[in-house]
Amino acid sequence: MSARDEIFATLRRSLGVKGTEAPRVHSVEERLQRAPRGVIPERAQLQGEALLQLFKTQAEAAMASVVEVDTHADVPAAIAEYLRQSNLPARIRMGDDLRLAAMPWAETALEISKGRSDGQDLAAVNHAFAGVAETGTLTMTSGPENPSTLNLLPDYAIAVLSAKDVVGDYETMWARLREAYGKGQMPRTVNWITGPSRSADIEQTLLLGAHGPRSLHIVLVKG
Repeated sequence: MSARDEIFATLRRSLGVKGTEAPRVHSVEERLQRAPRGVIPERAQLQGEALLQLFKTQAEAAMASVVEVDTHADVPAAIAEYLRQSNLPARIRMGDDLRLAAMPWAETALEISKGRSDGQDLAAVNHAFAGVAETGTLTMTSGPENPSTLNLLPDYAIAVLSAKDVVGDYETMWARLREAYGKGQMPRTVNWITGPSRSADIEQTLLLGAHGPRSLHIVLVKG
């Protein structure tokens, strides 16, 4: 018997159950099927421009930078400008996301490379699945379209986020994710990213880039 089995056996003995009782099994199955929503914070119950403004405010409070553009066609130029202002090389890595592929990268001087990162890339871009306004958090789903290594390994992480994908709260985000992928078909990982990587473990001194990117730049596409 494994340690896990021993723990569950001890819990069942203390509760006086075996774990196979029909009502208990039915209750668990029903909860998994319904995926009930939690309590929704009042501040997240916004619509339209107010919702986008809350997301931007919260993201910037978490030390991310946010720039708004009108259409997806404006994204490459916005990223090129960000790299220039940050004194970074005009090179970027991305995955196979069709939304990114359809953008006019050729109209910029950026050098584009494709595929997951091996840790040698300075800057990379992914397309976010969603943004959560209550905390300014990005929801990133893993896969060849948007490899998780592009979120975690480069020093400068760039995320493209469509305004229509900004939701107020985590519960709404999870509902959208289940609808998009279907139960039992979820992506291998779902990463929540709130600002750049940082830590204050050593003498309470804030250090950026402690466990990942030292900078997070969000391109919010309004159209």
